[in-house]
Amino acid sequence: MHKRAFSAVALVGVSALALAACGSGSTTGAASSAASAKTSAAAPTTTGAPVRDAAVDLVIWCDQDRKPIIDKYAKAFGEAQNIKVAVQVSTDVRKDFKDATNAGKGPDVIVGAHDWLGELVQNQAVKPINLSADVQAKFPAEAMAATKFNGQIYGVPYAVENIGIVRNTALAPEAPKTFEEMVTLGSQLVKDGKATNAVLLTVSKTGDAYHSYPFLKAFGGGVFAQKPNGDYDPAQVIVGSAGSIQGGEQLAALGKAGILSTNVDGGIVDQVFDAGKAPYAMTGPWAIDKAKKAGIKYGISPLPTIAGKQMTPFLGVQMFYVSAKAKNDAFAQEFVTKYVTQKDLQIDMYNIGKRPPALTEAYTQVAASDPDIKAWFEAGKGALPMPNIPAMNSVWGPLGQATADIIAQKATAADRLKAAQTEIEANIKKAG
Repeated sequence: MHKRAFSAVALVGVSALALAACGSGSTTGAASSAASAKTSAAAPTTTGAPVRDAAVDLVIWCDQDRKPIIDKYAKAFGEAQNIKVAVQVSTDVRKDFKDATNAGKGPDVIVGAHDWLGELVQNQAVKPINLSADVQAKFPAEAMAATKFNGQIYGVPYAVENIGIVRNTALAPEAPKTFEEMVTLGSQLVKDGKATNAVLLTVSKTGDAYHSYPFLKAFGGGVFAQKPNGDYDPAQVIVGSAGSIQGGEQLAALGKAGILSTNVDGGIVDQVFDAGKAPYAMTGPWAIDKAKKAGIKYGISPLPTIAGKQMTPFLGVQMFYVSAKAKNDAFAQEFVTKYVTQKDLQIDMYNIGKRPPALTEAYTQVAASDPDIKAWFEAGKGALPMPNIPAMNSVWGPLGQATADIIAQKATAADRLKAAQTEIEANIKKAG
């Protein structure tokens, strides 16, 4: 079967580096982190949910960053259809949409993450869209899989994202092939006074299941088993499985050696890496603009192996949904299926967040001139979409806390992950 966490040789290496790396997983004292036809409505000035104008034919909700781009295409759509279109900003699209839709005052289209899907379907808040097989074929299979629930398509993807290894090339010129290699080089840099942290990973006091998942997945563990058709099965939680426990033992060894620490949250990851004080950060595209502004020369590579097993991240997909209570379903469906699938829109959306476009044609064009996008795409190969089933809401907190406790040496990986599984299963049953 699988080798035990870190294997005997790797554990010896980590132990030998423990003194040099002690404290390298934390940085104490560091800071943590529309109004008229053919036009779009201005962004709200409050943090409350947007108020829908009853005279508007099509309303789209998104965040502030994406509004300028969506405005452009909404305006063109309004002109083509001779209707009033409004793009409104919500500071919490998921919550605001659920509340407003229940009150019959929600938007027709929303922009959000694919893992909202199960809950939205369960609440009868979104409806399937009509996407031809030819159009579906223009997207990677993994991106389309993320838009499906019970075999039906509920959205059009426009971007994908995942974590990888971002390295400071001044400290780590070569892309790492193994996690042990990262530990060895990073710990030596700490010992030499050239770094304060060997490897940066978001942990925090309450844990971070998203960033810890690749350790569990490497050994065949994870969150849910999959059905023959590839769907996640909420009746088969595998957080406490043998594979997950093996991955948990890796986290335990890294915590014991001081490589990982619950004192490190996402804000500290950015701060330390952008200060040039760490060779490696296990993070995503959202970290790159800050590193650029800090003048860090960086490289992006896929997650490495750990104890000989390949680590793979979750795949996140951003998409446009159609409300089940859209004022005019035909307009909402037309916009989502005909405009969001345009190469130009997908490229314009890429220019906002620098995530790989979901549309293959758009990705190909962007990747030809942006090596970072190609690197992120390569880092996401083999990644499975985050579960979009409602049961996933029962997972994040318990699994995150379990991984934090394992890293902090509060319990063994086996005991803590089995307890987390029991808690998750009880939460799912209660929510059920």
